Amino acid sequence: MAQMNSGGGSGIPRLILVPSVITLMVTILRLIGELQHWSSVWFNPGAGGGGAIMGITWLVPIFGVYFALKLSGPGERPERVGRAIMLAVLGFLVMVGGTFITFAPPIQFPGKVVAGFLLMAAAAALQLPAWPALFKTLLAYGYAARIPVALVMFFAIQGHWGTHYDALPPGFSEMSFWATYVRIGLLPQLIFWVVFTVIVGSLFGSITTAIFARRMSVSPAH
Repeated sequence: MAQMNSGGGSGIPRLILVPSVITLMVTILRLIGELQHWSSVWFNPGAGGGGAIMGITWLVPIFGVYFALKLSGPGERPERVGRAIMLAVLGFLVMVGGTFITFAPPIQFPGKVVAGFLLMAAAAALQLPAWPALFKTLLAYGYAARIPVALVMFFAIQGHWGTHYDALPPGFSEMSFWATYVRIGLLPQLIFWVVFTVIVGSLFGSITTAIFARRMSVSPAH
């Protein structure tokens, strides 16, 4: 098996450096925009952010494609791109199921939060055998993107900043600071959003790789 370069070992920090810096800048800009009460279309301070235009979620498919193209050289692209796409779709469905179990109020049973997050983690792990280099890169980028957000949420929840970083979901039960932070800040950022990054990045990256591979295979005929 060919040795992976860009997507393995010391190559990962170099590959994710610029995307991580861009992501951090967007996080800082969004925080400033919400604190300064700029347009809610761009900087929505409501719980969950309400799909605000200025947000790092939208960067996931973009950088998923970027990483996939960087890792599409010999020995680093998946042996079967179709399998990578299929596992990304399957992982997305499993992630949705895990999210529903974790956060849906009607679902109540002992250990439901743990079960939901474990299901999400399993959804991300499905991507590893299909394209190990892309999985490791997206996992590293996911944590590089979300650890700063988790830190911002720590201080925002503690200080009641009035941003989406500390806005509580509707019907959220009153808890201590630490319980609130772990439930809406730490675990979602370091599990759900990292899983989201791995799966959505893998899906868009694999689809793009398949398109480029198809174009390259038919180009000599023209």
